[in-house]
Amino acid sequence: MPIKLENVGIAVRDLEATIAFFVDLGLTVVGRDTVSGEWTDTAVGLDGNHAKIAMLQTPDGNGRLELFEYIHPEAIETAATQPNEIGMHRVAFSVDDIERSLEVAAKHGCQPLRGVATYGDSYKLTYLRGPSGILVMLAEELKKN
Repeated sequence: MPIKLENVGIAVRDLEATIAFFVDLGLTVVGRDTVSGEWTDTAVGLDGNHAKIAMLQTPDGNGRLELFEYIHPEAIETAATQPNEIGMHRVAFSVDDIERSLEVAAKHGCQPLRGVATYGDSYKLTYLRGPSGILVMLAEELKKN
């Protein structure tokens, strides 16, 4: 059976601020809604599920992020995920110019965790903490074909 990645879902504290961050990085909002009811309770496995959602897409059309801000039940704050924790912990994007992307991120108060590294002669890479503590990896390919 063929399989393809549909999207990555991320619960956020402030939907509008998170949308602004990802739109400034180059993603496009392709849909917004407020969802609730029995179907969402069943699909998500959470009684009383009520959330504002937005679907964002990468410019190449292949990657999507679904952002959701819970109205009910109240969102649960957790400690920021560290890069070495087991489980899902980051979303990664290829960018044409990592320095320009970092300038955009800085406008949203987001800085690299440590700096920009170079992986051989292949990539410039960095992790930064985005809105709601989301770990975001940016990668600029150095050898462009």
